[in-house]
Amino acid sequence: MTTGSSYLVAMRKGIVLFAFFVLAGIPIAAAPESPSINLDLAKNSGSLPIQIMVLLTLLSFIPAILISMTCFTRLIVVFHFLRQALGTQEAPNNQVLIGLSLFLTMFVMAPVMTRINQEALQPMLAGQVTQMQAVEQALVPMRAYMLKHTREHDLALFIKLAGNAMPNSPADVATTTLVPAYMISELKTAFQIGFVLFIPFLVIDLAVSSVLLSMGMMQLPPVVVSMPLKILLFVMVDGWYLIVGSLMKSLT
Repeated sequence: MTTGSSYLVAMRKGIVLFAFFVLAGIPIAAAPESPSINLDLAKNSGSLPIQIMVLLTLLSFIPAILISMTCFTRLIVVFHFLRQALGTQEAPNNQVLIGLSLFLTMFVMAPVMTRINQEALQPMLAGQVTQMQAVEQALVPMRAYMLKHTREHDLALFIKLAGNAMPNSPADVATTTLVPAYMISELKTAFQIGFVLFIPFLVIDLAVSSVLLSMGMMQLPPVVVSMPLKILLFVMVDGWYLIVGSLMKSLT
């Protein structure tokens, strides 16, 4: 075995031992002769290793929360339709669209995030509530936002599929029922906006195709002529301003 391989094996063993000690709540330095491991969450609610485990668990759900419980889905789908309508292929590329959608999502969700910070995160850090209570308090503003943008028809569908009785108030709707209803409502809205975006660019494609056909220039692909015209039209009407402004107004 080479020196490099021995070093990798020793490093892996060290990482495994470190993870074991952290999860077990045993101090790495100066461990007692007969350590007693207590994994009672009620007693160890203020323990740093337990808090780290809870934090890492919550961080693993951030991508799912971002996609399914915010306006990110509507924004990224609309921007994808816009790029397809313009016919620019990879301009702007996926990284630019995702970055724009992410920061617009942060802008829209800022009031919700402020409430979560004030009503859930700060009380939990101050030790006033437990982690589970903080999660329940954080769900209140998130559920209010999702209920505001969820169609009653979609919500009734998932309540029926779940076999539950119709709720008397929005608070009676289960979160596991609300999230998929909210997602299909966002997808439907995004597809409607995408259809409206396609109409003016489709008219340009039809006009260019008709002109080229009447001139007998069948060897020239219509997209070569129509794409610059679509970009020119989009720039002249200040398309990004109009689209982003309309999206923000629909999300507030």
